[in-house]
Amino acid sequence: MAFKLIWSPTAKFDLKDITAFIAKDSASAAKRFVKNLLQAVERLADFPESGRIVPEFNDPVIREVIRKPCRIVYRVDIENRIVEIARIWHAARGAPNF
Repeated sequence: MAFKLIWSPTAKFDLKDITAFIAKDSASAAKRFVKNLLQAVERLADFPESGRIVPEFNDPVIREVIRKPCRIVYRVDIENRIVEIARIWHAARGAPNF
């Protein structure tokens, strides 16, 4: 049984913000970026521990998947079978805040 995917309000804002930034130069590039990112997120429902542990936090609950130039940071709740997308963070911005 797949895990339930939920998005934090901050992650939703991050995605909107990054997409708008990319769309300033190319709407088609923004669409491709979102499609690629959403595919990576959807995969987490079946493979929640496939991302690496975020090195800055060293907590097995906080993981990330890299989709250049972004880090998709998420939390895994094994007991409740939930993956929460916490942040979509541009790698050049350093460590993500929660």
